[in-house]
Amino acid sequence: MNPDVLADLVRDVARDVLTRRGLDVSALPADGGVERPRNPEHGDYATNIALRTAKKAGVNPRELAGWLAEELTTRDGIASAEIAGPGFINLRLAADAQGAIVGEVLAAGPAYGTGDELAGRNVNLEFVSANPTGPLHLGGARWAAVGDALGRVLSARGAKVTREYYFNDAGAQIDRFVASLVAAAQGEPAPENGYGGAYVGEIAQRVLAAEPGVLELEPQRRDETFRRVGVGFMFTEIKERLADFGTEFDVWFHEQSLHESGAVEAAVAALKENGSLYEADGAWWLRSTDQGDDKDRVVIKSDGRPAYIAGDIAYLRDKRARGFDLCIYMLGADHHGYVARLKAAAAAFGDDPAVVEVLIGQLVNLVRDGKPVRMSKRAGTVVTMDDLVDAVGVDAARYSLIRSSVDSALDIDLDLLASRTNENPVFYVQYAHARLASLARGAADLGIDQGDGFGLLEHPREGDLIRTLGEFGEVVRSAAELREPHRVARYLEQLAGAYHKFYDSCRVLPQGDEDVTDLHRARLALCAATRQVLAAGLGLLGVSAPERM
Repeated sequence: MNPDVLADLVRDVARDVLTRRGLDVSALPADGGVERPRNPEHGDYATNIALRTAKKAGVNPRELAGWLAEELTTRDGIASAEIAGPGFINLRLAADAQGAIVGEVLAAGPAYGTGDELAGRNVNLEFVSANPTGPLHLGGARWAAVGDALGRVLSARGAKVTREYYFNDAGAQIDRFVASLVAAAQGEPAPENGYGGAYVGEIAQRVLAAEPGVLELEPQRRDETFRRVGVGFMFTEIKERLADFGTEFDVWFHEQSLHESGAVEAAVAALKENGSLYEADGAWWLRSTDQGDDKDRVVIKSDGRPAYIAGDIAYLRDKRARGFDLCIYMLGADHHGYVARLKAAAAAFGDDPAVVEVLIGQLVNLVRDGKPVRMSKRAGTVVTMDDLVDAVGVDAARYSLIRSSVDSALDIDLDLLASRTNENPVFYVQYAHARLASLARGAADLGIDQGDGFGLLEHPREGDLIRTLGEFGEVVRSAAELREPHRVARYLEQLAGAYHKFYDSCRVLPQGDEDVTDLHRARLALCAATRQVLAAGLGLLGVSAPERM
């Protein structure tokens, strides 16, 4: 009996009790309010349904809790139900009912933890989208890891997810990058507001190798060549680095295509026609204050040129035309203003602003020997994704970037992540999986098969591990609903901890001439279920589940 099943049982019992006593059934909350108590001595689970129902039903909370507890103890799978405090009910499950979770995990296989509540949702998930003017920095690396994990979590709960990278290959930043490449190719310093770092010289030399006579061309053709070839090299490098990092995209969308295809002009014309833009001071403005922006935004400047937001508006329109009913944007810490602007754009086209969601990620800092790591040898002014991967590897880099909420700044301790100790969270989780794989190999060598006597799993450490396994589906569901894949990482650490404690307290394989018992086989099944869930959870994070360490 997993928490979802127990919650349904609690609510069903509450409905029956209220009905028999002539009380208002509509007073019941939508769920049974089941959760794990912090103190295991209080029971396997606790529910606050009596507290949430009593006032509306016109009854004392403890009295209602007493009626519910009495009825719950008559139901299959409930060993005891005790009233606590002002009206909580502490529940203990029968060993066979609790142990059935192990069978559910093994029977479901890779499908355990998945769901269908997002079935029918067509999600466009845009993330990273770094300008092609340099190597991916740590902010981009955070989104590469978190965005990929979020896509996996949403897919696990039934959504159709398209991962999209938006290349900002139009505008002033690209112009400055091209000017920096030209300067480097000519042996000159970077122009004011240009790009420095060794990578600029590297790209410039690659352009010269690909186009030997480029510097002899007249300036416009020269710059066009550096733009086409140099930016292309940067595109390719970003794609390759992301693939090496385990992050793949379904669509690579180029901002420039919106301008070349006339999509920007068409979007602006549509908004003018439906009255969503107004003219003032010779410019055209979007009423973004209607969606909470601090001021309306210029879409077409007074000189007739489109402002940057014009491309964003056309891009959103393009996404909606492609059939996406939810557009998630994952943006950096300096993009808070985009939330209201994008929602205003959606509303201007007649959409519910809720079709747009914007997640804002905070900064990432590297620390070594207790001091900040500030300089990249290649990029010159920023620390890059490659710097992090070179220091700790892909698995540790991804896990460390995912395991914290993106709305808080993140300090990554390189010394900790490079260590092979239980203080290193990714090692702690991966070691649990490797330990389980070793155990399975040992059982195979001894010819011991797992059994289904789950009612024998009565040790407190067994119960804790089983209950943790039972929470996996709810963790994945909430991670998808709240767009918080870090919940999966934190859950895996709890699961690994529960397993390590179980392993230290409960012998799984017989020693010496000891006979193989049904308890050994049941524990082996519990271990197989734990290994399966650890692997599934790591897979949602894009982190490997090693067989040996």
